[in-house]
Amino acid sequence: MEQVIQAIEVFALITGIIYLVLEVMQKNAMWIVGIVTSSACAFEFAINHVWASMGLNLYYVVISVVGFIQWKKASEEVAEGEMHLAHLPKSVALWSGAVFVVGSLVMMQVLRATGDVAPSLDAVAVTLSVIATWWMAQSYLQHWMLWIVADIFTTTLCITTGQYWMAGLYLAYIASAVYGYFHWKRKGKYLTLKD
Repeated sequence: MEQVIQAIEVFALITGIIYLVLEVMQKNAMWIVGIVTSSACAFEFAINHVWASMGLNLYYVVISVVGFIQWKKASEEVAEGEMHLAHLPKSVALWSGAVFVVGSLVMMQVLRATGDVAPSLDAVAVTLSVIATWWMAQSYLQHWMLWIVADIFTTTLCITTGQYWMAGLYLAYIASAVYGYFHWKRKGKYLTLKD
């Protein structure tokens, strides 16, 4: 079983790197690769009893469908090579802050009750990641900043639970988030999308 677990981690690392490249380049195919990577990660986290991160990856599978639809629509509004961006409304930032605080606190309690091996790290990383993914689907440039923080927490979580290949993946996510922020900022075009 140990070899199967390690093979899944390596598979998630490889597909995760492909996902990163597609994300930075803002390619719609990223969402399809994300479904595959997230499914592998969900299984890996379930085996290791890291329940919130497992649930987060199942959320990623669902939000990948939403993101694909949003990005497909937005990509029709920009020239080849441009990144489609949306302005982050202050109300979204405020609500996101409230969701982060309340969500993290509630999730910590739930995870403690379910025997999660690292409830605080897991709760904070997952709550930030849920918000960052939603922001990414909406094409908010600031999603990259949330990813940097969330991925630092997730890297720490993976090291703490002995998932070293997964930790490597999340270190790569941190580096790509830094690069992605500047890449999107340089090539981005803010849109006003019609429903």
